[in-house]
Amino acid sequence: MTALPDAAAKGKSAAQGLLPRQVAWEVLQAVAAGAYADVALDRALRQQPLTGPDRSLVTELSYGAIRQRQWLDAWLDRLGKVPARKQPPVLRWLLHLGLYQILRMERIPAAAAVNTTVELAKTGKLSKLSPVVNGILRSALRARDAGDGLPILEDPAARLAQEQSLPLWIAEQLLLWRGEAGAEVIAKSCNQVPNLDLRVNRLRASRQNVQQSLAAFGIESTPIEDCPDGLQVIGSVGDLRQWPGYLEGHWCVQDRAAQWVAPLLKAEPGDRVLDACAAPGGKASHFAELMGNQGELWAVDRSAGRLKRVTANASRLGATTMNALAADATKLLELKPDWRGSFQRILLDAPCSGLGTLARHPDARWRITPLQVEELVLLQARLLEALLPLLSPGGRLVYSTCTIHPAENVAQIKALLAKHDHLKLNHEQQRWPGLESGGDGVYAAVIDRC
Repeated sequence: MTALPDAAAKGKSAAQGLLPRQVAWEVLQAVAAGAYADVALDRALRQQPLTGPDRSLVTELSYGAIRQRQWLDAWLDRLGKVPARKQPPVLRWLLHLGLYQILRMERIPAAAAVNTTVELAKTGKLSKLSPVVNGILRSALRARDAGDGLPILEDPAARLAQEQSLPLWIAEQLLLWRGEAGAEVIAKSCNQVPNLDLRVNRLRASRQNVQQSLAAFGIESTPIEDCPDGLQVIGSVGDLRQWPGYLEGHWCVQDRAAQWVAPLLKAEPGDRVLDACAAPGGKASHFAELMGNQGELWAVDRSAGRLKRVTANASRLGATTMNALAADATKLLELKPDWRGSFQRILLDAPCSGLGTLARHPDARWRITPLQVEELVLLQARLLEALLPLLSPGGRLVYSTCTIHPAENVAQIKALLAKHDHLKLNHEQQRWPGLESGGDGVYAAVIDRC
C-alpha cells in the first residue's frame, strides 16, 4: 500500500504543487461550461506566471482529464456513493483531476496527487466535501496498488467506450467501420498525445536549414517521410513563437496529414485558386508556397475574425499572392457573379465533425453528436453544389475533411458524382489515425471537371 506523509509534509507538498493543479481545474470547468479546450488552456496559461515544467503539467492534466472523462467517470461510479453524472460538476472535475494523477501519471507521487486535490477542495469552497475527496482518492490508491481495475463489460461497443474513453455512439461506429481490431487501433490513437509537425516554408527556407536552426536552439526534429516540407519535432522547448525562424516565417505548425492535401490540387504558378473555407489558413498558405507566389489565390471564410488569423499567418509566411474575403461560400456566385467558371483550382476543406482529430482536440468527442453529423452532411452538400459553377472547364476540385465518418466522405462524394456527369473522380483516400504514417484522420477526393 502507498504510504502517505505526515501532516507537516503534506502541507508543504500541497502548497508547492497547488497552482498548476488549480489552473488545470479551472480549465476543466471552463470546458465543461462550453469553452474549447485549446482556447481555455491558452487563456489560463496567459493569466498565470507559470514556469516551463508547471505549464507542461497544466497541459497534461487538462488535456488528459478531458480525454479520459468517460473512463474517469467509470472510476467515480465504482468508488463513490454518488454516480459521477450526479456529482456537483465542480466536484466531479476536481475528482477527475485527482484520479487522473493517481491512475494515469506515473511520475506524480501519490501524496502530491491526494494532498493537492484535497487542498483545492478546501480553498475552492468545497471544504465540506474535502473528506469525500480524500476518501475517494485513497480508495483509488488502494485499488491501484492492489492491481484492481474497472469491470470488463461484455458488449464490445460499451467495453471500447469505457476502456478508451469515447462516447458510446462513436465506439459503435468505429466497430462498424473498421471491425474490432481496427476500431481498437483508432480508439487508442484518440488518447495519444499527437506529434508536433512543422511545415517548412519553401519560399523562405529549406527543411535542412530549419532543422539545423532548431537543433542549435536545443530542439530535435526529423524529416517526415512522404512529406517533402515536413518536420516532426521530437523535443520541444518553451513557446513556439520564440523558436528560431518563427517570426521570419520559415515554418508553420501543420499536421502531416493536413500537409498532404494542398499538393493534391496540383496548382501551377499563374493559376487562379480558391480556398473556400480557408480558416485557419494552413492550406491556403501552402498553396502560395507551392505556386511560388505566382497566380491569384483567394482565401474565403464566413468568419471575419478567423479570417484575420489567416491573413496574419499569410503575412508572416510571405504569401503575397493571397487575397482574403469574408463571405459565406454557399453564396459566392451570388456575391461574385464574375467568378463563374473562373477558377482552375478549388479546395473545399469542408466544415466537418472532426472525428479524425480527437487526439489533437480532446474535447471534440464530447461535443459532436450524430444529429450534428447529419446537419454537417447537408451543409457539405450545399457547399459542393455552390462551388461547382465557379470551377472552369478542365479544372480540379479537391474536397477534404478531417473526419473519418463515411457519410461526410465517401458517401458525400458518391452522391455528388451521381448528380453531375461532367465530373470525374480522379482518386480518393481516407487516412485513418493511429496507423504507421501518423497524423490526423483526413479524407480527400480529387475531382476533375470534364
